Amino acid sequence: MILPWKDPARVAALEAALARRILILDGAMGTMIQRHGLEEADYRGERFAQGFDALAAPAGHAHGPGCGCTGHDQRGNNDLLSLTRPDIIRGIHRAYLEAGADLLETNTFNSTSISLADYRLQHLVRELNREGARLARLECDAAEARAPGHPRFVVGVLGPTSRTASLSPDVNRPGFRATNFDALADAYRDAARGLAEGGADILMVETVFDTLNAKAALFAIDEVFEEIGARLPVMISGTITDASGRTLSGQTAEAFWYSLRHAQPLAIGLNCALGAKDLRQHVDVLARIADTHVSTHPNAGLPNAFGGYDETPEDMAQVLRGFAASGLLNIVGGCCGTTPEHIHAIAAAVRDLPPRAVPTLDAISMEAGA
Repeated sequence: MILPWKDPARVAALEAALARRILILDGAMGTMIQRHGLEEADYRGERFAQGFDALAAPAGHAHGPGCGCTGHDQRGNNDLLSLTRPDIIRGIHRAYLEAGADLLETNTFNSTSISLADYRLQHLVRELNREGARLARLECDAAEARAPGHPRFVVGVLGPTSRTASLSPDVNRPGFRATNFDALADAYRDAARGLAEGGADILMVETVFDTLNAKAALFAIDEVFEEIGARLPVMISGTITDASGRTLSGQTAEAFWYSLRHAQPLAIGLNCALGAKDLRQHVDVLARIADTHVSTHPNAGLPNAFGGYDETPEDMAQVLRGFAASGLLNIVGGCCGTTPEHIHAIAAAVRDLPPRAVPTLDAISMEAGA
């Protein structure tokens, strides 16, 4: 059975926008959060001020070491700010929309049980994803109200998790795996449920360094769609980790696409790890072979000695205009180190250029002698 779209009108508006122009994805969330100079108390807010999540504890529960609710350092847990400082998250979303973003990513990059285990907040997965999508939905709706006829879309982000199913984290035990397909699918399933409940228009499996992780995410997403009886468009974005031109699990951009083509994504793309100049050749590959939309949201160059990013909005926009002028792009934005200033410059740089034409590829004949 082919499931219907969750919101056919939103999907139609999205497809119409993609046909007309290159759509603008927003920039980095973490970079913008760092500008606020937040302390532990900011991350905890009132709800976690006592060192535990009072809302998650059953009646009569005695908090103690190992109970799963106890306090743990939360500074740097950016996704938690959707609950404790929603004003900051909404302000960042608003700044990107004002800079020209059409697509707004949720603040949920690490909101899976696997990644949240580092903060002992696995019980918040569904809530964090739901609230992350809800905050982005509020800002997109407000932007549309201010500019009728210019739809804005919430992209529910599913990050790569902090573990890989294909590689061992222990060089002395090459056969060891810190996770497996089923565990990853369980983690992604809860996250996807929350994003759908919160009002995401699109789900994006992003910063994929291990294609097996991505396959688990797509499997889980399909199960959630079956549960709710409807589907959302899905985007996939991988990351080329270094000059080898491969993902961490060893795939080229071409292999990455063919491994995931069966999911029939709205868009396939690359993000993070490299700056736009270094990503160009790999995006070019996807643009030639993918019979769907192509996206990219690169870093603002490579990190410097202090972990910062030096590529200016003007420089990055000029490079990405070259992508667009060569017919490579349908969706473009920024990853680490990018700001509303970068997104504004990128939007201006590609505004007068047409989107990449999605090719119709001939089916490969499997007949003998073909």
